Amino acid sequence: MPRHYSEGKLDMAILRDTAEKCKNWGRWGPDDEAGTLNFITPQDIVAAAALIRKGKVFSLGLNFDKDGPQRSLWGNRFNPIHTMLATGTDAVAGKQDEGRFRYADDMVSLPLQCGTQWDALGHIFFDDKMWNGYDARLVDSNGAQKNGIEKVKDRMTGRGILLDVAKYAKVEALDEGIAITKADLDETAAAQGVEVRRGDFVIVRTGMLGQRQRDKDWGDYAGGDAPGLAFETAEWIYAKEIAAICCDTWGCEVRPNETTEAQQPWHWVVIPMIGITMGEIFVVDQLADDCAADGVYEFFFCAPPLPVTGGVGSPLNPIAIK
Repeated sequence: MPRHYSEGKLDMAILRDTAEKCKNWGRWGPDDEAGTLNFITPQDIVAAAALIRKGKVFSLGLNFDKDGPQRSLWGNRFNPIHTMLATGTDAVAGKQDEGRFRYADDMVSLPLQCGTQWDALGHIFFDDKMWNGYDARLVDSNGAQKNGIEKVKDRMTGRGILLDVAKYAKVEALDEGIAITKADLDETAAAQGVEVRRGDFVIVRTGMLGQRQRDKDWGDYAGGDAPGLAFETAEWIYAKEIAAICCDTWGCEVRPNETTEAQQPWHWVVIPMIGITMGEIFVVDQLADDCAADGVYEFFFCAPPLPVTGGVGSPLNPIAIK
C-alpha cells in the first residue's frame, strides 16, 4: 500500500544513475521533439476509438478563473485574469452603435501552467541539457526553439487508463507525503482489471484535488506537500513505454521530495531523459466514480495543447470518452 517516503534513501548518485538507465535520447532520431508520444501508432488510436461504448464524456480540466489553485507558492504563477474588452452594458448604453454592431469581447492573462496543463519537453533540464540532448540555452527569451509544446499539438490522442490509487488504498484521498511506488501502480491496475500498455496515457488519482475542491480551500495545493509518484516509478514509466503520465496533483511526484539534494528529482528524469509529456492538475473524481460503477478503467482520451509557439507548457481541457 502507498507509504510515506523514506527520507535520505535518494541521493544525487542514485538520481544520476537512474537518469542514465532511463535515457531515451536518440531513440527516435537526433531531431525528435515528441519523446514517448512516438509510442502511439495509428492502430492504437483506431483501437482507442473503439473504447467509446456509452458516449459518455468527461472533462478532466479545471475551470480557468480567479479561484484557481495558485497562491504564490511557486515562482511567478498566478490564477488567470479575465478582462472584458466589450460588454453588454456597453452595448445597451449605446457605446457601440456607431459601429452598427453590438457585441461582447474579452481576453485572459495567465501563466501557461497555472491550472490543468501539460509540461512540454522543454520545461525541465538535466544539468545543461533538455530532452534528446538539446542545449538548454535553446529555451531563451523568445521561447523554446526545441521541444516547444506546439511540436506535439496533434499527438495527444489515444487510449487512456485511470489508476485510482486512492480507491485501491480505500481512502478518500492519500495524505500529503505518501509515495506511490511501482508496486502500488501494478497492484492498482491488477485490482481494477486493467492492463497498462505501450502508448497509453496513464492518469493517476490520489484524490487530493477533489478533496481540496470539496473543502473549498486550496491551501498549499500548488507547491506544498502532496501525495505522489515515488522516484522509483521513473523506471516503471520507462519500462512500460507509456505515452504520457498525468495526475490530480500540482506536480505528480511526492512532496516533500525523497531527497534534499534536488528539487523535484523525479521531474529531472522523466521529462528530459525519458522524454515523457506530463499532465498535472487533472480533475478526475467524476471519471473515477464512473469507472468504479461500471468496472471499466480504459477510455478514449483526447487532450491537445494550445499550440503556443515555443511554449514550455500549455493549459488544456482533457477529455475522456467511455
